[in-house]
Amino acid sequence: SPSGLPEDFKRMKQILQIQNLSKHYGPAALLDQANLVIHEGQKIGVIGRNGAGKSTLFNILTDRETADSGIIHCAKDLRLGYLEQKDPFHSNETSLEYLMRVSQKEDWLCGKTAGRMQIKNDVLKMKASSLPGGFQMRLRLSAMLITDPDFILLDEPTNYLDLKTLLILENFLGSFRGGFMIISHDREFLKKTCSETLEIKNGKLNFFPGNIEEYFAFEEEQNLHIERVNKGIEAKQKELNGFIEKFRAKASKASQARSKEKQLNRLHKIEAEQTQRDVKIRIPEDPSPPGKALQIENLSIGYNQKAVASGISHIFSRGEHVAVLGDNGEGKSTLLKTLAGEIPPVSGNIKWANGRNIGYYAQHVFQSLIETDTVLDHLKKISKGKIPEQSILDLAGSFLFQGDEIHKKISVLSGGERSRLILAGLLLSGSNVFLFDEPTNHLDFETVEALAGALKQYGGTVFFISHDRTFVNILADAILEIRDGSISLYRGNYEDYVFALESRIQEESPDPDHSGNNLQSEKIKTAYHLRKEIQSGIRKNKSRSEKIEKEIHTLEEKQKEKISKLSESYSMELNDELVKINSDLESCETEWMSLQEELETLEKALKQ
Repeated sequence: SPSGLPEDFKRMKQILQIQNLSKHYGPAALLDQANLVIHEGQKIGVIGRNGAGKSTLFNILTDRETADSGIIHCAKDLRLGYLEQKDPFHSNETSLEYLMRVSQKEDWLCGKTAGRMQIKNDVLKMKASSLPGGFQMRLRLSAMLITDPDFILLDEPTNYLDLKTLLILENFLGSFRGGFMIISHDREFLKKTCSETLEIKNGKLNFFPGNIEEYFAFEEEQNLHIERVNKGIEAKQKELNGFIEKFRAKASKASQARSKEKQLNRLHKIEAEQTQRDVKIRIPEDPSPPGKALQIENLSIGYNQKAVASGISHIFSRGEHVAVLGDNGEGKSTLLKTLAGEIPPVSGNIKWANGRNIGYYAQHVFQSLIETDTVLDHLKKISKGKIPEQSILDLAGSFLFQGDEIHKKISVLSGGERSRLILAGLLLSGSNVFLFDEPTNHLDFETVEALAGALKQYGGTVFFISHDRTFVNILADAILEIRDGSISLYRGNYEDYVFALESRIQEESPDPDHSGNNLQSEKIKTAYHLRKEIQSGIRKNKSRSEKIEKEIHTLEEKQKEKISKLSESYSMELNDELVKINSDLESCETEWMSLQEELETLEKALKQ
């Protein structure tokens, strides 16, 4: 990472200092003489490959684990908050009782803090352990906030969160006056919440004073620099080797050859740290013809003839990629199970087109795994000899089964490893319809983005549930929203959907602690309409640009034709035609340039 810190950080109070921290598990060093200084108010996104030591660092900072060596200095007045992933609820306690037990504070203060997380009175009276995951996360956040921490640690807070709770969490972190460190594989979430980045890699803590996008850009530039330097070294080595080989045997040049040999021995390439940013996933292409993939008529879904959601009739075409969204507990997984044929519809009809081969992925469904098989055995069986072994190995590597791990027995795999193996196998299965229920929870974001990109290019039909906004944003071209017992199809941009949901959250639950909230709501509405206008302008601009590009191409072909004819036989008529073509071409190019400048302005406005 770059040396030194911005002056703003140097003026801030140090609240945490890590010196020469080491932690080993067997021969593997998760942390190796690692160092870090944290200042008050810093908002740090923590990234790294699975198993790099991210959670271990948090556990050491909160005294849940002990380091092998090293020192951690904390400011005396530091109030450190930690959000655990494990279920902290007692069996029969209500949400309010949980908050009062954990915080040792009065009910009114617990209720007021819960309100910041949009937890209403009816939820406070409910049994905490029976609430959907999104509300349980909000409760744990509320419990932590009641203690008034000035720096908080969040370990994968976005896993299994519905989009509404994720947006609430983003809003909270945006207004939090203290600092925090967040472990997350959700790139979009880190981009929106964190202004600094910490990557744990090869046992070291690499701090970068910029957000995740800036860090990746910096890392890419560093790798390009190393590549350029190494190419120069290679050229110099080749030159020296040539001189040595040519003159080594000549007495008059022997001393010069020895000198060149010493120079050669001093030349060493820069070792670039291994990076996994270029993960590639290739899915066998679907050979099915275009046309109707699925017809749904008056569908109601649920269990034991009791509907949890209903009201959709629609035809989906081959190649559509549909995100199934909604709050936890609304019926998203139930819909996917119904489409997969795992459970029957309460009413209505589902008609898949002939020849549709459905691949269904759900969390914690491991029945297809044979404990005595290795990872490679399983993938070979799934591919049925239709996929070359090297392609299988490449795909396995993308899902973090590399080297000797490809020969691990399924019996020793963790739950996360089993989920990744099933997902990899599904992509090799020859399915032409994929149904994915939270496929990204055990993947780092390089693999998440590679999977989204591969599925985006895939010509088959995909229905999927995901709370990873980057994944949904890349992949979805339609959205099925399940809300308040109804299923609605939303045709449009995912970012539009998110923005509309943010507006809905603001309207439904204004924060009583902040004045001017109605004004803020009006601003959001106005911003939403402005955003729609900008997007409409971008679409019109691109459409016009495409037409002009085609016109320019046509004019250039005519120009070549006239010039060719004039070179063979000059005539005034041909010359006039060429002058007219040149004038039209100049006008088109001028308009195209103007459109590009306008497009750049609109796209900048959209990002603001």
